Amino acid sequence: MRISGWIVGLLVVAGLLASVSCTSRSSGIEIKTADGRELKIKAEEVLRINITSEPPTLDWNKATDTTSSHVIDNIMEGLVQYNLADKELAPIPALATEWKASEKARVWTFKLRNDVKWTDGVAFQGQQVIDGWRRLLSKETASEYAYFLFAVKNAKAFNEGKVPWEQVGVKLEGDGGLRVELEKPMGYFPNLLTHTSTFPIRKDLIEKYGDSKWTEAGNMVTLGAYKLAVWQHDKEILLEANESYFGGVPPTKYVHAQMIVEQATAINLFDAGKLDAVDGIPSTELKTQRARKQYRSIGVLQLYYYGMNVKKAPTDNVHVRRALAQAIDRQKLVKLLDGGEIPMTGWVPSGMFGYFADVGLEFNLEKAKADLAKAGYGEGGKPLPKIELHFNTNENHQRIAEAVQAQLKENLGINVELKNEEWKTYLAKVKTDPPSLFRFGWLADYPDPDNFMNLMTSYSENNRTRWGDPRYDRLIEQAAGETDRDKRREIYRQANQIMLTEGVPVIPVLTSVAHLLVADRVEGFPVNAMRKFQYKAVRVK
Repeated sequence: MRISGWIVGLLVVAGLLASVSCTSRSSGIEIKTADGRELKIKAEEVLRINITSEPPTLDWNKATDTTSSHVIDNIMEGLVQYNLADKELAPIPALATEWKASEKARVWTFKLRNDVKWTDGVAFQGQQVIDGWRRLLSKETASEYAYFLFAVKNAKAFNEGKVPWEQVGVKLEGDGGLRVELEKPMGYFPNLLTHTSTFPIRKDLIEKYGDSKWTEAGNMVTLGAYKLAVWQHDKEILLEANESYFGGVPPTKYVHAQMIVEQATAINLFDAGKLDAVDGIPSTELKTQRARKQYRSIGVLQLYYYGMNVKKAPTDNVHVRRALAQAIDRQKLVKLLDGGEIPMTGWVPSGMFGYFADVGLEFNLEKAKADLAKAGYGEGGKPLPKIELHFNTNENHQRIAEAVQAQLKENLGINVELKNEEWKTYLAKVKTDPPSLFRFGWLADYPDPDNFMNLMTSYSENNRTRWGDPRYDRLIEQAAGETDRDKRREIYRQANQIMLTEGVPVIPVLTSVAHLLVADRVEGFPVNAMRKFQYKAVRVK
């Protein structure tokens, strides 16, 4: 799912409340919907949350970030969903009622629901799943998640323009089923279909409103527990219960999401009774907030890392990249945050199969200086040019970046200039012109190491580093089809070695921990290791 960005900026409570278009009182909310209705929402009818920033897009074929997915996960459904009440996050039916594998998990058959309607009353059909997959894989869509379905027979070849769509291994079966043929066996294939990028689409509405307008409130038609009633850009979103949702009408009628940049401001609004949940607590406030009964925390399957553009000086030199990786003391960074985070040198987060504590480049100042010298810099050579370290605006990102800046100056004499931007702008920059050194995060789309390891393949559009190695690609593809757990683990160890010791396009930093505040009046708020916030089971008092 998901590129992760904890967003924080500089606002004050008074200024924020003045900018929000609705009237927020202890008695509820007054707001005008896209279809012209004037709603007077009672407090007991609404869950009030903060999504921190403007979602870059609600087009689920194109969305790559946690903010967009937060909304999409509540208004849409895929063939499969996760049981968020299960610690193992087992996949369970959604638009598909059941599925089965054959030919040693190389062929999968999904039986689809026949009692589902879109929010405009149109019946859900299997062809809409195929339409969504075709749009996702089409080169014209430019989806950064197209590679997610490359396991499907000829899907990658279609994406590259080598074969027509008719040769891709997905087709409808006469009894309301969907048959998917893969390139090779894959036991976890249903997990991929929990991801927003694979959801069905209404091709007719995309053609009617166009790529940029079909997701607007008033135009958007969905299948989830909620529907999009209001989207005041850069201000707020209102979700309204979908009365025809196949899973039953959610107990809370509305979800009101404000876009509050600064987490300290969100906490103030929480204390004032104007927010029911806050996701993300600045590390400077953790000691105080932990003492509250409303505090929640959970280790999440999330990687915090620094990426390096291997095509842009000075990080185009592998010895510079190795020097930077070995000059950062992750233990000190974790101690600074003091939130239970785990320092990492490997690429798969702690708590997931494929995690290694003994791969990658550890903090080693002597080796860092030696690598810098091999690159022609440091003692006895010319000074390394100033490096810009880019990150999206957030208090914790700022603290970590400042600590890294100080470490690189003290340990290697490198001058680092910090650059931060708001989330949507930052995403666009890193996609089109990645800086030499930039902060990123990756939150599990599905609880399998493939989700993290295939991120760095040469054909992954989510690989922002411009690095690629055919040996690495082959190993990741081999591991995806390997059913022997021990053999698969060893393949991932080899792949970690190639990426993190030889190529070094990234510097893993830590495995994250989620820190939240949830109001006493909220029951069933989703707190899980994948940070999937689906509100269809939430009740408010």
